[in-house]
Amino acid sequence: MRSARTEPAGQADLYDPGMADLTIWHNPRCSKSRSARDLLAAAGVPFDERRYLDRPPTAAELDAVLDALDKEPWEITRMGEDVAKELGLRALQHDRDAWIHVLVTNPILIERPIVVRSDGRAVVGRPPEAVRDLL
Repeated sequence: MRSARTEPAGQADLYDPGMADLTIWHNPRCSKSRSARDLLAAAGVPFDERRYLDRPPTAAELDAVLDALDKEPWEITRMGEDVAKELGLRALQHDRDAWIHVLVTNPILIERPIVVRSDGRAVVGRPPEAVRDLL
């Protein structure tokens, strides 16, 4: 029996009371993301899977997750991605709103996986074992 569910494409709320207590922002092509997802499944906890490349977060959602992570957007940006180089992100001023805009319009730049609890806590699952902090 699978303990994960993939959320419907139209669901926009970050913490919908009808959702599981945990949501993983997941990229199935990423080994670290798959490992974190497998860790959650092995723990037997129900969680929702948000494929954030298919349904990127809104600016408000990303802002809330950044607050939960206690991080700034440039701290969760995958600077090695080609698009980061093309956009010249290393030279971009650290303006939170500008960086959030960059990330929501280029979700491939968001570090993954991110696991969010309905109580407002979150972790970046690197290493994947970091998600245990939310269990």
